[in-house]
Amino acid sequence: MTGRLILVRHGETEGNVAKRLDTRLPGAPLTELGVTQAEAVGRRLAERAPAALVSSRALRAQQTASRIEAACIEAGAAVMVEVLDGLHEVQAGDLENRSDTASHETFKAVFHAWHSGDSTARPPGGESADEVLARYLPVVGELRSKYLDDGQSGDVVVVSHGAAVRLVGRHLSNVPGLFAANNHLDNTETVELLPTADGGWECVRWGRFDPPFADDVSPVADDPMG
Repeated sequence: MTGRLILVRHGETEGNVAKRLDTRLPGAPLTELGVTQAEAVGRRLAERAPAALVSSRALRAQQTASRIEAACIEAGAAVMVEVLDGLHEVQAGDLENRSDTASHETFKAVFHAWHSGDSTARPPGGESADEVLARYLPVVGELRSKYLDDGQSGDVVVVSHGAAVRLVGRHLSNVPGLFAANNHLDNTETVELLPTADGGWECVRWGRFDPPFADDVSPVADDPMG
């Protein structure tokens, strides 16, 4: 059983319920439903006894990771959360905390542009895909080197955020861009990547989908922050 990189979207937050573009640290906490979701995904992930559990610095990610940690410990896996820089959500800039339709459409347009080849696009005052990848990928590289490249079987679980996970998952595994742009990750859904011998990654799970991944799974780009 080869270890995987498992990128987990956090549980539901108060910001999700209010449909706010909540990207700035520390961000909103989990709702009661979000806690329940985190406990459930923790039980699933504990079945494979992760080798490492990592969280972004956002409050919602740390709260989700703490429930996963508890489930792992209960299952006999001695894993503790490590909180790392660089794994937080795509920064929405001037759109921060906005919940109006126009702001969401602006963010969606930028997100879709990234997956269509324009990695320099950005929301007003926010981050480009290039900037997100520049801070996120070195962390993934270090985790791979430490836990996955030596043939160990334990997974590396990274609790992070919807737009960032989808961007990084597509970039690493060459999932079709339109698929990544059009297929939402619900709270606590995962993108799971298997390291390959040539130093690359193979996507073996994207939310509710298994490979092969096709461009036309969903006809309309959804809300990456939803």
